[in-house]
Amino acid sequence: MKGGDGAYGHGTAAVRRRGLRFLRERWRVLVRLGGWSALETGQTFLLGYAPARALDAGFLDGRARVGLGWLAVAGLGVVLGAYGTGRVYAAVAALVEPLRDRLVARVVARGVREADGRALSGLTQQVEIARDTFAGLILVSRSFLVAAVGAFAGLFSLAPLLLLVVAAPLVAGLALFAATLRPLARRQRAYLVADEALAEQMGAVCPGLRDVTACGAEARIGAGVGECVEAERRAAGALARWGVTRVASLAVGGQLPVVLLLAAAPWLLSHDVTPGALVGALTYVTQSLLPALQNLIHGLGTGGSRLTVVLGRLAPADRSRTAPPAARPPGPETTRPHSTPHRLPAARPGRTPAPALAFSSVTFAHGPHSEPVVRDLDLVVPHGGHLAVVGPSGIGKSTLTALAAGLLEPGRGQIRVYGMPVPGAEAAARRVLIPQEAYVHTGTLAENLTHLRPGPVPEAELLAAAGAVGLTPLLDALGGPGAPVDPAALSAGERQLIALTRAYLSRAPLVLLDEATCHLDPDAEARAERAFAARPGGTLVVVAHRISSARRADRILVMDGRDTACGTHEALLAASPLYRDLVGGWAPRASQPPLPLRDADRVDAVAGSGLAGDGRHVVAHGPVGQVQVPRDLRDGGALGGQ
Repeated sequence: MKGGDGAYGHGTAAVRRRGLRFLRERWRVLVRLGGWSALETGQTFLLGYAPARALDAGFLDGRARVGLGWLAVAGLGVVLGAYGTGRVYAAVAALVEPLRDRLVARVVARGVREADGRALSGLTQQVEIARDTFAGLILVSRSFLVAAVGAFAGLFSLAPLLLLVVAAPLVAGLALFAATLRPLARRQRAYLVADEALAEQMGAVCPGLRDVTACGAEARIGAGVGECVEAERRAAGALARWGVTRVASLAVGGQLPVVLLLAAAPWLLSHDVTPGALVGALTYVTQSLLPALQNLIHGLGTGGSRLTVVLGRLAPADRSRTAPPAARPPGPETTRPHSTPHRLPAARPGRTPAPALAFSSVTFAHGPHSEPVVRDLDLVVPHGGHLAVVGPSGIGKSTLTALAAGLLEPGRGQIRVYGMPVPGAEAAARRVLIPQEAYVHTGTLAENLTHLRPGPVPEAELLAAAGAVGLTPLLDALGGPGAPVDPAALSAGERQLIALTRAYLSRAPLVLLDEATCHLDPDAEARAERAFAARPGGTLVVVAHRISSARRADRILVMDGRDTACGTHEALLAASPLYRDLVGGWAPRASQPPLPLRDADRVDAVAGSGLAGDGRHVVAHGPVGQVQVPRDLRDGGALGGQ
């Protein structure tokens, strides 16, 4: 904190020096401003003096005409003051507009010279904030000086004792307020920083809410956002506590004089203070000093610190600023890369590498009273292995991949990725999870594909990955790696191909595909899975939705509650009744060409769980063995006239 306060003090001093230099350069404007303000000072003087004289020399003395004459003088003072106020605004504009022009020039120069991405925000919003706040501060400060000079002159003219009664608490209130200006400005700046941090965090999280929810990462994301909310709450509380001093300053400087005048009225009247003078003093305090002090305290207390912060950001010429990178929410496809590209070291001769994925007596339930979705599961996937996970809908296949990725924590047991405990940063850096609903963001195709790589990716490597996974036709159709991508214009299958290539380019050796190819045709799915299986140093775990996908794996995990089994295709056909049912439901009867990507009816190559080309398909969210005949969306009949 001390370091931050020191930097803040240095920045405040620099802003103050530049501000004083700016005002010295425009001393003629200040003189003109003071001259027109003198008319308002005269109005303030007459505001209390004329009624006092109207009472003492007129109405109380039985001379009504004299009293009315003094009231007419007060009215004339109002007219002159209004004329001066009109000229004052022109003088304020002569101060404010050059400041705005100077800030615009500085912001534009920095944006061009340093390619500063904050220049547009500074030009369109922060410059206007500085301009409006500066104008407000000039007006409230000038108004208080006008009111104070006019009122003090009037009080002294009426009776010096009145000046003593009013001036003492007013000076005390101003001193209290001045003593709190610096800490109040620091709290205001801390609140603005906390508010911006929360806005930045929410801006990063909100676009990925779908993936956060899909992968069960609500708790982790909520914790990060909660920290920002708590930081802003603490900053707001500190600002509010210091804000109480403004109320105390106003009470002492503006309201206490009224109480003192009323309480001391008998004593003042006995010391040659006339009733008219006493009324005039109350008029000065209630109609001039109190409103001016209130505007000054609220204007400087809020606008002053805001102006200091904004000017410090718009004109950081005396110090370097390095903006922290925007936080990116850990979505379902994210890994946590190290600062340098990470690859696991090759195993030493004679040493067996740690398993890519290991479950030890893992049990997980979605609630404390829920039936476990995974119960006492022991599973080992060796380095370089290929495991397919099958089972009916709702049995826990996606839960298994979420547990392996660290997005869910088991209630009992241990999970390790390459020997690293899950959840944990080291394990997260070694895996990548692609869910069924692939995430594609607005930007170029290359930006989407290299999302999980910490540094630049050579175009040759990017094109090779696209060729291996099967993205090349789409890449060419879009216009190459630098082409812009509109996620809404892509089909579900095209988004999956982009997400698969992104995972292929990542440095994570363990790839978890949670039905990540369900919108691809069988040939495209086979090509992608073979690419991952042949990926150097890679291990593949696939939640399969086709028998062909399961048969490509070295081993198959059949999730069936307490009867979960793991083995080869042939062994499971003999040992697992559920697997035999799934294989029977998957068996195709006829074959037709799959629908092409981007077909005229906007039907993906695989819509939902079935393939246009298989005669029967397992319904993704139906009971085991339930089948469905695919139908043409246009006429309601079977495809191809079946």
